Amino acid sequence: MAKKPTDIMTEASDSFPINELLEANPSFTRREMLGITGLAGLTVMAGNAAAAFPRAQQSRPRIAVLATYWGATRSHADWLVNKLIDGYWWQGAHTESRVEVVSLYLHQHDTSLLGQKVAKAKGIPVFKTAGEALTLGGKELAVDGVVIVAEHGNYPTDLKGHWLLPRWWMYNQVIQVFEQSKRSVPVFNDKHFSYNWDEAKWMFDKSRELGFPLTGGSLLPVYYRKPEIELENDTPIKNSIVVGAAPDEGAIFHCIELLQAFVERRKGGETGIKSVQSIRGPEALKWIEGNAWAGKLLNAVLASLNFTRASVFENVRTNICVIEYRDGTKAAIIGKTGPEWTYAGEIEGRSEPAIVSLLGFAGAFGQYHAGNAQPHWITEMMVTRKEPFNPERLLLTTGITNYYMESNWENGKYSAIGRRIETPFMNLTYRPTRGAQFNKGVRPPERPYIRGFDQ
Repeated sequence: MAKKPTDIMTEASDSFPINELLEANPSFTRREMLGITGLAGLTVMAGNAAAAFPRAQQSRPRIAVLATYWGATRSHADWLVNKLIDGYWWQGAHTESRVEVVSLYLHQHDTSLLGQKVAKAKGIPVFKTAGEALTLGGKELAVDGVVIVAEHGNYPTDLKGHWLLPRWWMYNQVIQVFEQSKRSVPVFNDKHFSYNWDEAKWMFDKSRELGFPLTGGSLLPVYYRKPEIELENDTPIKNSIVVGAAPDEGAIFHCIELLQAFVERRKGGETGIKSVQSIRGPEALKWIEGNAWAGKLLNAVLASLNFTRASVFENVRTNICVIEYRDGTKAAIIGKTGPEWTYAGEIEGRSEPAIVSLLGFAGAFGQYHAGNAQPHWITEMMVTRKEPFNPERLLLTTGITNYYMESNWENGKYSAIGRRIETPFMNLTYRPTRGAQFNKGVRPPERPYIRGFDQ
């Protein structure tokens, strides 16, 4: 069933009305909502822009942004790109941007009025095609990095719940320019690679073939933690859970990526995924009761947060994603309501599990809301040309998400107890090399976005 414009997803809730653009931005007039005047001068026609973007005396990496939709303050483009333009809050202080956004492509241009208005205020040209945004209207690659934000917009959802966002299509436009230009630059891909494993694997493989740094994912692995700890590499993790909001594909991806960011630090490093299974609704509680290791970890989380068991299982949308790793490690995502996420891991030799929570998730309407550490690591990759974490993590979390969505369906029929899908092809191995990467220190103050027109 196709999504209506009013059904655009948010991070941890079902949907929000596009009319919130007017409510959240009272400076918008009705005329601006119907069509912002004067934007034609910033919408660059093909073939006449290259001369307008000289490379001389450029000290900051120049970034092309490709976005599906930028029409509301809760859209990911608004969260991420404004911080690449104006700076972000990192480790207790505001950090000026170290990159320059020099071009913008909007796949759903006509409904992306907020993005158009930001571009006009900041002097950023809006191109008609993704390729032109990378070449700045010329014939070859003319930027130093690419940011793809293919999250949100009026795109259909298939029967299994996959949101058919054109992430692969946009990425493929980038690859075509790279191959034509015979050079490549770092690429950030927001959220998971694709709703399709074959597309996702192709995307990862292309980065290795062409030799460009690649990152992506969500903000959860680098969000504020309580306590402020990171598990050491080679921690003898036996079993793990993440308890968090997981009502749909986009939300459970957050939980899976957070889980993977901890589990990959286990003894021996990552070994790959053996199988994935989805269990939904009332059957989820039965699964917990039948798996003592998961029940023990869940009880520890509930006790640490003063939550009740009913707070997890009273919701008919409670769901479980069961993950088996190739080395015998087990893990599960346990869905609950509310924007709170907690990791719990059973560690060999310890009497109590390791518990790390992401609490106090900030709202979407302030310049320094939740999404700050992610723009920091995007910027780091663009400046240093080094990947902030192993992109294999993103490929595995994409695969787990994909097969979780597939698990409840077989031969066109749905079952609350999903089939266990063997995934021998998800045999990626790697060892994380970085220490803690999450945001720390004083939380940012509440303040409006710095867009140049509604300060």
